[in-house]
Amino acid sequence: MIERPNYINELIKFKDKELIKIITGIRRCGKSTLMDLYKNYLLQTGVEEKQIISVNLEDLKYNFIEDYMDLYNYINSQIMENKKNYVFIDEIQIIPEFQKVADSLYLNKNIDLYITGSNARLLSSELSTLLTGRYVEIKMLPLSFREFVNAKNITDLETAYKEYISFGSFPYTTQLDEDEISKYLGTLFNDVIIKDVMIRKGISDEAMLKSVATFALDNIGNLLSTNNIANTMTSNGRNINVRTVEKYLEGFMESFFLYKAARYDIKGKQYLKTGEKYYVSDLGLRYFMLGRKIGDRGHILENVIYLELLKRGYDVYIGKVDEYEVDFVAINSNGKMYVQVCETLKDNENKILMRELNSLEKISDNYTKIILTLDKIPLSDENGIIVRNALEWLIDEK
Repeated sequence: MIERPNYINELIKFKDKELIKIITGIRRCGKSTLMDLYKNYLLQTGVEEKQIISVNLEDLKYNFIEDYMDLYNYINSQIMENKKNYVFIDEIQIIPEFQKVADSLYLNKNIDLYITGSNARLLSSELSTLLTGRYVEIKMLPLSFREFVNAKNITDLETAYKEYISFGSFPYTTQLDEDEISKYLGTLFNDVIIKDVMIRKGISDEAMLKSVATFALDNIGNLLSTNNIANTMTSNGRNINVRTVEKYLEGFMESFFLYKAARYDIKGKQYLKTGEKYYVSDLGLRYFMLGRKIGDRGHILENVIYLELLKRGYDVYIGKVDEYEVDFVAINSNGKMYVQVCETLKDNENKILMRELNSLEKISDNYTKIILTLDKIPLSDENGIIVRNALEWLIDEK
């Protein structure tokens, strides 16, 4: 099993706290493995096996659990009295009205509850209202570049990066060869599209759904709107209306296949309602659908940096300052960071570097400003703006 120390530490931090730990993320990103790693930690720290109760609702072993009362009664029958019980429920959203189970188990002070889900509707408004102040969400993604490098034990960062963006970052792919990875990603893509979108959203047109997915993957890092997507697809012979596009994109985001970055006016300090960008949770899925497009290398790097910022605990937006764009405004409880991403800064007259610097120089506050590039360059400082190799930044634990 690949160690995921950041996520494990997050679970340890909330151990025995009166909060439900909800782990969310795309299928096969490692949620079940994370729970296994955490169970091992519990056993190593003195928790007895009988204190650990696990239910994986995708496992046929538990197909006798048909509704929320079956689930509640089964867990209740396993509980040890007068001892702390650590309850793990995988893919809880499979059970209708599962929130009633979560709420009831939460009320038992002898239970520390951990649940996973591969759909954002797990935290729908209904559940959020019922469990307000009672849960903490741990948002899980496939392997970071640093985790991928460590798992594959690759010393050359450029080689590792090529594999990372081509074969993807799902943990299991690190054990497969190229042909096996292609088959695995194909199955996973169909699982996400069919199980996590078509069934849950009541969609019947699989071909159109895949067309919208392909369009979004082909346009990562581009400013998009549902109108733009619908009009472009219609002009290309795929007649689709705006509401349908909205429904499909909503399904992709709920299944954690796509992430949406809204725009943020840096000077006006307000979120903008129009023009957003979409990024895919794993570039291997994009490579599987589209193949490698040489002209997209800048947007691919942008996608990698976006996901890394999410993994580091930031909320990430597309920045606007006057008429200029800042690739990312990353915000957390400690403040902000402004990030420009550029595949290469090399040209004869330094015009590219000047362009990237110019956007950041328009920002008047003193938060960190950084330009990340694939160029092999030493860390430098341009009037307070950091310029750094992106791969070195990605593996830097700081």
